[in-house]
Amino acid sequence: MEFFHRPNVNWLGWKWYFLAFSMVFSVAGIVKMSWNWQHIGSPVPLGVDFQGGTQVDVKFSNPPDIDAIRHAIDAAGVKGATMQIFGAAANHEVLISLPEQSNEAALDAGRAQIESALQAHYNNYFNPTTGVKVDVVGPTVGHQLEKQATLATLYSMAGMLIYLWFRFQLIYGVAAVVACFHDTLITVGAFALTGREISLTVIAAILTLVGYSMNDTIVVFDRIRENLRISRREPLPDLVNRSINQTLSRTVLTSGLTFLTVLSLFIFGGQVLNGFSFALVIGILIGTYSSIAVASPMLVAWQQFRAGKGKVASLPAARRGKA
Repeated sequence: MEFFHRPNVNWLGWKWYFLAFSMVFSVAGIVKMSWNWQHIGSPVPLGVDFQGGTQVDVKFSNPPDIDAIRHAIDAAGVKGATMQIFGAAANHEVLISLPEQSNEAALDAGRAQIESALQAHYNNYFNPTTGVKVDVVGPTVGHQLEKQATLATLYSMAGMLIYLWFRFQLIYGVAAVVACFHDTLITVGAFALTGREISLTVIAAILTLVGYSMNDTIVVFDRIRENLRISRREPLPDLVNRSINQTLSRTVLTSGLTFLTVLSLFIFGGQVLNGFSFALVIGILIGTYSSIAVASPMLVAWQQFRAGKGKVASLPAARRGKA
C-alpha cells in the first residue's frame, strides 16, 4: 500500500535545518541535565526504583485532603515525605513518597509510621479493603539498578553496531548507532526538561525505542544498499533522497499507527503509565525523524569526507547477506 505516490522530496536539501533542530533540543537537554546534576545529584529526577526510598499508594473511601494527610504524617514523626494525588480523581488515591534512607531498617520504619498515622487519623476515611500498596527499594539496590539500566542501553547499541557492521558495513552501523544515541539523548532530555522521573518502566520504553529506531533506520539503509547495486553511477545524495522517498509510505504508515497507539496510552493510560507512554511518544517521533534526518545524511557526509581526502568518492554497497 502506497500512502504517497512517487514522492520527490529533497530531504538532504534540508540537512542544515535538521541539524539545527537536533542541536537545539540536544543542547537544551544537556544543559538541563547538567543543572540537575549540580542541584539534585543526577541528570534527571530518579524514581524510587533507582534512588531508593519508599512509595506508599493509599486509596481512600472519599476524596482525600492532602493538607490533612500531610499534618497526620508530620505528627507521626515522618520527615521529608511528599504526597500527590495519584491516578484519576475518582480513584481517591494518594502517593506518599519518602526520600532515600541510609539503610533498609529506616525505610521499613518510615513505611510503618505512615501506615500507623493513616489508620489512626483516617479510621473512617481510609479504605482498608484496598489496603496499602508499598514499594520499598534500598539505596544499594537502587544504585545497582541505575548502573544496570545504563549498561543495558549501552550494550544494546553496541550489539546493534556489531550486527550492522557484518550485515551491511561499518559506516552503516556507526550512522545507525549515532542516530539511536541522538534519539536516546533527546528522549532523556525531554524527561529532564519536564521534570519527569525516570523509572524502570521508562528504561524499558527507551530500550524498546532503541530497537524501534534501529529497525526504521535499517529499512532505509536496506533500500539505499539495493539502489547502490542498481545505480552505481548515480550521485549518492540523489540516490539517498530517492531511497528515503521510496520508503516514505511504509514509514508514515507504520510509525503513524504506532504513534496513535502510544498517544492514546499517554492520554488515557493514567498516572502509572505516564512516564512509560511519554517516553514512547517522544521516542517514536524522534526515532522516525532521525532515520531520515540523522542516519541517512551521515552516509553522504562520509562520502564527501572521503572525497575530500582523495579517496573513493562513492559509498560502497554493503555485502548481500545470506538468505
